[in-house]
Amino acid sequence: MTARNVRAASDRALDKLYARINYERDATLPPGGRGLKLDRMHQLLKRVDHPERKLRVVHVAGSKGKGSTSAMIAAMLTASGLRTGLYTSPHLDTIRERFVIDHQPCSEAALVDLIESIWPSVVAMDREAAEQADPSLSPTFFEITTAMAMLHFVGQQVDLAVLEVGLGGRLDSTNVCHPDVSVITSISFDHTYQLGNTLAAIAMEKAGIIKPGVPVVSGVVGQSAGEVVRRTAQERGCRLQELGRDFSVTYQCQQPEAHTIAWPTIDFRHGEASTLTGLTLRLLGQHQAANAALALATIAELNRLGWTISETAIRTGLAQAHVAARVEICGHAPLVIVDAAHNVASVEALVDTLVASFSPSRRLLVFSTTQDKDAQGMLERLLPRFERIILTRYQTNPRAIPPRELIELVPESAADVVQVVDDPREAWQAVCQDADRDDLVCVTGSFFIAAEMRRLIRTHPAQGRVV
Repeated sequence: MTARNVRAASDRALDKLYARINYERDATLPPGGRGLKLDRMHQLLKRVDHPERKLRVVHVAGSKGKGSTSAMIAAMLTASGLRTGLYTSPHLDTIRERFVIDHQPCSEAALVDLIESIWPSVVAMDREAAEQADPSLSPTFFEITTAMAMLHFVGQQVDLAVLEVGLGGRLDSTNVCHPDVSVITSISFDHTYQLGNTLAAIAMEKAGIIKPGVPVVSGVVGQSAGEVVRRTAQERGCRLQELGRDFSVTYQCQQPEAHTIAWPTIDFRHGEASTLTGLTLRLLGQHQAANAALALATIAELNRLGWTISETAIRTGLAQAHVAARVEICGHAPLVIVDAAHNVASVEALVDTLVASFSPSRRLLVFSTTQDKDAQGMLERLLPRFERIILTRYQTNPRAIPPRELIELVPESAADVVQVVDDPREAWQAVCQDADRDDLVCVTGSFFIAAEMRRLIRTHPAQGRVV
């Protein structure tokens, strides 16, 4: 098949897939997780011969940090010589980013094959839903892509797959797996409409990934959320390793000189005897040290279970681990940072990282976010740190908050440095016209604005003014 034919087949297959109910893009996701159920997922997997039963898995949940933690675990496993699958969401440029083996997204031809192989089962479930007049029996976009990931990893004979939870944990489509290790990175306020409005309630949903007898690695801090995880692990007979109790990390990052970048290292301590010092991180920010500690503790649990991941592989994998849109440097002169922070906790981590790792003349912000997010809380953290702010609205998802509503959240004292631009392309043009070579431009607030702006930045790189 020619490249043109593959692309045409891919477009047709993706049209079918994107026509499904997609809660990543649906502005009307039901509250309390009512749109989420595992019955459909179990039914779909049964029809495709239960790939979840043939996979060795590390399962990763959390309010923030789960994508970075998953990527670091996968990078260390790949560096050890293990054929490693990585399933994450959402994607930034292409859906193929969700299905990665040893750093390589699945090919376009493989994607077509995956969709075509699963589609008869999807159609059969749709038919049953129609016969019973119950549309809730039809599988969703995320359920289909999760099943596709499992089929892909089984078909490609991966040794171990790292599966990132999409939303919550207990009712997430990935929670049909049988993991070697379960990981919960953190608990903070996010998706409260679906998961609950207390940290304990959110922790209960995340702790839903804990399986009887399966070791748990936890980075959860805070008394109420931490107690939920501890109690769940105890009730299910699981060995629990907690950040700050069973393992710890020390972060080192030199204060940057003007117009330079400060790259960090960490020291990791596990128990009384095990210490790894001077580990290089490619991911910036002290919050990434905590994510790295969780990844390292997960590797320690895998080694305890009989896997073999050497110190050399650990060091190599951590130094190579990269995650798009996590304090990602997308341009220089001016320095352009794209980050997918989309809740208050991740915005706080972003701000701390920008202060610790960069020393620009000015900071400029492009911000857009989503209807179910704490936009006011995020803006309260961001506004004092930037000399100019552009509020915009991403175009690829109906859940974006209109910038005219965002401006209402800005206090009068900051109004003179805030500009409303309806279209990301115009927002980027405004940045390019204003930014000097020694400035820092940060794009944040949502995965969706990160994705749209990354494409604009690649095709129209900023050329900072010389002043």
